[in-house]
Amino acid sequence: MTELQLAIWSFPVLLLLVFLRMPIALAMAAVGFGGSYMIYGTALPVLNSLKNLTYGTFSNYSFSIIPLFLLMGQFATLSGMSASLFRAAESFLGHRRGGVAMSAIGACAGFGAICGSSLATAATMGQVALPELRRYGYPGSLATGALAAGGTLGILIPPSVILVIYAILAEQNIEKLFVAALVPGILAALGYIIAISVWMRVSPNAAMVKDRVPWSERLVALGKVWPVLTIFVVVVGGIYIGVFTPTEAAAVGAAGTGIISIASGQMTWARLRQAILATASASAMIYLIILGAGFYNSFLALSQLPQTAAAWVGNSGLSPWVVLSIVLLMYLLFGCVMDSLSMVLLTVPIIYPIMIVLDFGMSAQDFGLWFGILVLIVVEVGLITPPVGLNLFIINGMAKDTPIRETYKGALPFVITDLVRVVILTAFPAITLWLVWLIDSLG
Repeated sequence: MTELQLAIWSFPVLLLLVFLRMPIALAMAAVGFGGSYMIYGTALPVLNSLKNLTYGTFSNYSFSIIPLFLLMGQFATLSGMSASLFRAAESFLGHRRGGVAMSAIGACAGFGAICGSSLATAATMGQVALPELRRYGYPGSLATGALAAGGTLGILIPPSVILVIYAILAEQNIEKLFVAALVPGILAALGYIIAISVWMRVSPNAAMVKDRVPWSERLVALGKVWPVLTIFVVVVGGIYIGVFTPTEAAAVGAAGTGIISIASGQMTWARLRQAILATASASAMIYLIILGAGFYNSFLALSQLPQTAAAWVGNSGLSPWVVLSIVLLMYLLFGCVMDSLSMVLLTVPIIYPIMIVLDFGMSAQDFGLWFGILVLIVVEVGLITPPVGLNLFIINGMAKDTPIRETYKGALPFVITDLVRVVILTAFPAITLWLVWLIDSLG
């Protein structure tokens, strides 16, 4: 078997190990070690890579941003900010048909702006919004589908852990990626609200409508979300105008969120310990996946698969847009069986070198930003598509009386809006890039 054939066969072997419930990090590391051993014919270079690759991966200063953003999200989760966001959104939208579900989407968007994790956003907002959705008679399919979809805003609206990892892998500017993600993130939230509105027009009696809240109460509720607005403006605004590097902004955000939590009286010693342990656990999981992907990608580089694939695509005569469509479709299919982080770590080092040489009529920097946002969106869709839609399982676990098939059914309208958004952003790259261009021109 040639080295190239070995690399090609490694993909089904990896998927088989994942289906057998082996942790994805260990599966990637095992296939990478095994493939490298078969190419070298000896274990010594493979064992030596344990030291060199591990140090080379984690000596990257940019990876320090991950636990800081995760800690910021933990502080926000445990300090009651999620409930304040939901109450504020509900006071403005709750009286509309489907308004409580729309409020959950709005609150998810706001929480995603200080969290950076889809799973944390879904879990936190599910605890806050699900009882209210039940109270007003929302069917289980709509309630769980809306919350699962709203959770995906946690990785799309900046700051985003997945975007940070993409930026490191593709050697892109983290600040500009955050800017580029802002408009698609807002479009995602609007698309989900439209999906709820259409659902309620088709089934107008599906849920009760709340009474209209007086403006005085709306302003009081809005005033309670000032910590979220402050953290978002300081962290993301500081990055945009160049006051902080992304890592510095993450540290300031984590410290600021912690201080606000303590000042509000919500942060006890027990909750502080819980936040630190949860951050350490999630960071360890992410770093282990990064390391496993590093071993596997080293094996693929040794086999020359990325270079061979790039040369084949370049000589195939296929239109760049056809290649892009195939890649996005592949991501959608992979999203049905893999988690988003593993998918990005596994595919970007292979696919990005192929895509960057194609002519899409834009600069390499603009393409890197645009392609990163497209990848993020299709990865996000994988979080709400069966059989491995992690957000679906998180929300369904909270709504134990709702069958999982009903949750799948409820997520379908939101998946459709995501696919429409992918088509629009693919056809019109300027929607993603115009804010980056504007800030560059002002700077």
